[in-house]
Amino acid sequence: MWLLVPVGTFMAGAATFPLGLPIAVPVGLAVGVGLLVALLASRPRVAVGPDGLHAGKAFLEAEHLGEIEALDTERTRLALGPELRADAWLLHRSWIRTAVRVQVQDRADTTPYWVVSTRRPAELATVLVACRDAAGQEGQAAHSEQTG
Repeated sequence: MWLLVPVGTFMAGAATFPLGLPIAVPVGLAVGVGLLVALLASRPRVAVGPDGLHAGKAFLEAEHLGEIEALDTERTRLALGPELRADAWLLHRSWIRTAVRVQVQDRADTTPYWVVSTRRPAELATVLVACRDAAGQEGQAAHSEQTG
């Protein structure tokens, strides 16, 4: 996708070149900058906060994080191929060869698990486990306050 920026810049400049170089250069640069901004704004982001996992436009609350597995290159290939369930949720970026699989522990959600590509699966898994465990402790504390 990143090749769109130089190719789009060149094509816009070439298309307006018959109008003159003083017009073609600014038009080409404007198109290139516009493409760059559009690509940067539309790229999916993965973030973990105290509330849960944000992956692209999707969100999974911390209390619904189940088993978390860091996947190496081969396990990611299997998770996205032969082992993939049709009802799983994916945030896959083809240039990233590793991922994390997160089981969904929400009875109201029919999605069994998420597969999220990341360059640092072990780090993401560690942060997700900490987030899940913190949410579990908060839930237990709230439950003990209600019953105590």
